[in-house]
Amino acid sequence: MIKLQPNEIELTGSWVFQNGQIVRDIVCERIEWLINNHLIKLTDSLLWGAWETLFRDPDDNRLWERNFPQSEMQGGGPPRLKCLAPDVAKQKYGSMGGPESRQVV
Repeated sequence: MIKLQPNEIELTGSWVFQNGQIVRDIVCERIEWLINNHLIKLTDSLLWGAWETLFRDPDDNRLWERNFPQSEMQGGGPPRLKCLAPDVAKQKYGSMGGPESRQVV
């Protein structure tokens, strides 16, 4: 799979109808790969839990939020991964304390 590129700011997955089934598209697959193999999880949203999760890209330290913008769909719909400015991430996720947490900014 491909890591996040410097010019990318958002990846939005889709579900497609294929061979009589609804399946994840290649963008969904890439987001899942990035979450499981590359990005560093910082925290889940205090308000929304795992429906909004903040990650850091270890290659360039950019902050990325995974959410599910089509929440009316089964399971929250396909994921979106969006780059957040540090001030936006800090306002939304705050600074975490304690030995188990990671500093957002």
